[in-house]
Amino acid sequence: MARHRRDDGQAAVEFAIALPLVIVLLLGVIQVVLVARDQIALELAARDGARAASVAADPAAAAERGAREATGLRPITVATMTGARRVTVTVGHTNPTAVPIIGIVIGDVELSASVTLAREPP
Repeated sequence: MARHRRDDGQAAVEFAIALPLVIVLLLGVIQVVLVARDQIALELAARDGARAASVAADPAAAAERGAREATGLRPITVATMTGARRVTVTVGHTNPTAVPIIGIVIGDVELSASVTLAREPP
């Protein structure tokens, strides 16, 4: 059986065509994982801030302190709404898309998390 010369290098050409697409998809998955990690960290910060605010005499200061101690994300914004029976803490963060290529396409992602808890006597 004679081998056709037209097929020489076909696998290399297909690999060269598919590789950029695979790399972009991999970078996209990495960026999604990083955003999910930061969202989980914000939810923890909101929960800790709300817990601190629900038992404090000064809910806003306690929420700010609790949220900042719960996460290493910076900068974060902490907003507290206090009612007679409930306290709501909302934590926000802008996630920079630092993954090459993907960051140019997507841009920064605004993340936020909010938790409401019943107030308890300080």
